[in-house]
Amino acid sequence: MKLWGGRFTKEENQLVHNFNESLSFDQRLYRQDIEGSIAHVTMLEKQKIVTEEDRDAIINGLRGILTDVESGKLSFSTEYEDIHSFVEASLIERIGETGKKLHTGRSRNDQVALDMKLYIRDEIGEIDMLIKELLKELLKIMEENLDTYMPGFTHLQKAQPVTLAHHMGAYFEMFSRDRGRLHDIRERMNLCPLGSGALAGTTYPLDRDYSAVLLGFAGPTLNSMDSVADRDYVIELLSALSTIAMHLSRFSEEIIIWNSNEYRFVELDDAYSTGSSIMPQKKNPDIAELVRGKTGRVYGALMALLTTMKGLPLAYNKDMQEDKELTFDAIDTVKGCLALFTGMVKTISFRKDVMEASAKGGFTNATDVADYLVNHGVLFRDAHGIVGRLVLACLEKGIGLDELSLEEFRAASPVFEEDIYDAISMKSCVEKRTTVGAPGQEAMKRVIEIYKIQL
Repeated sequence: MKLWGGRFTKEENQLVHNFNESLSFDQRLYRQDIEGSIAHVTMLEKQKIVTEEDRDAIINGLRGILTDVESGKLSFSTEYEDIHSFVEASLIERIGETGKKLHTGRSRNDQVALDMKLYIRDEIGEIDMLIKELLKELLKIMEENLDTYMPGFTHLQKAQPVTLAHHMGAYFEMFSRDRGRLHDIRERMNLCPLGSGALAGTTYPLDRDYSAVLLGFAGPTLNSMDSVADRDYVIELLSALSTIAMHLSRFSEEIIIWNSNEYRFVELDDAYSTGSSIMPQKKNPDIAELVRGKTGRVYGALMALLTTMKGLPLAYNKDMQEDKELTFDAIDTVKGCLALFTGMVKTISFRKDVMEASAKGGFTNATDVADYLVNHGVLFRDAHGIVGRLVLACLEKGIGLDELSLEEFRAASPVFEEDIYDAISMKSCVEKRTTVGAPGQEAMKRVIEIYKIQL
């Protein structure tokens, strides 16, 4: 069934139909399409454009279609061009001529804009919940590892000692910002395009405010041309999804490194690892690697839609149909990555002893030695040079700074005393850092309470 056949004298070429159709992928909008149609016909009756009997027949028919689709009783047929024509044809087949009144005062242009907004609004809620579940796991790790010492890195070089709680807190911040972005997108997009028509509104006395209320929008869109031509909210979502994927990828990269034989910071659960077909000793971090790899796929969707939209004149153009497959795939990809990544993090084991030994062996307390000197009256630039020479001596001997004798410390500077060893222990190095955002226990406990409130 075509919604536009009256103007044409020839049947559509089958190849053209195949190229033009979108039902094969926009069928996932069936629930939103029916939800929007129920709101539309409810508004039509309120405005006395259709009768109560017509409204009730149409709504009952639409609900029957929804039930039959979800039960598998009704299948999507390739003879229909898109989800809109499928639903309308199914309705007419069930309730007869009355079904033809549903499209009064509506175009497929505002209909598809509405369906996509409803769908993305629903998906934003689901993605937000998945991120929240990941944040809960990160918060649990933080609470359990306030005194798990590990090296912090810059340039992939050991820099200063931190805790596992502090390190996880950095990712908590990233994913919290992701939730904020999703919230902003939802707020900005939450205006209803229904009633915009093809591009110039309609002569029917529609109540667009009422339609918006029925569908949970803050109000109607204010320009009918922009309403049907706008895909900014899709691009914004793809941008937010790309950022989420980027954060997952960075986290995955660290887990992959930490899982290596050289680091051994973590032990991945067998359920989230795979083996080698030839090397029996291998336990590969494939889930983390796949999450890292799928990030490029999400980026691709964003760049593809930006490229599609960049040259389109107002108002609607068929090019815009390309938004759906890209968006659906990006949403599915990120949701899958979040679910699997959360499962992996939930089951991961942290080698606390290895982490602490790594921090001790990487001169991460060198800055604290310099601070010790400064606190005893040595100018910082001089202290920097003294500690540099101490590190060089340790490298030659293959030892850490805390393994130097007091005589060796004093040979570098006479201000060193016995308390240098306490000053540069992993515990002291971390616990002295108590400013907001630092890794010290008291600072971390305050931040964790804030995170609990956020969740």
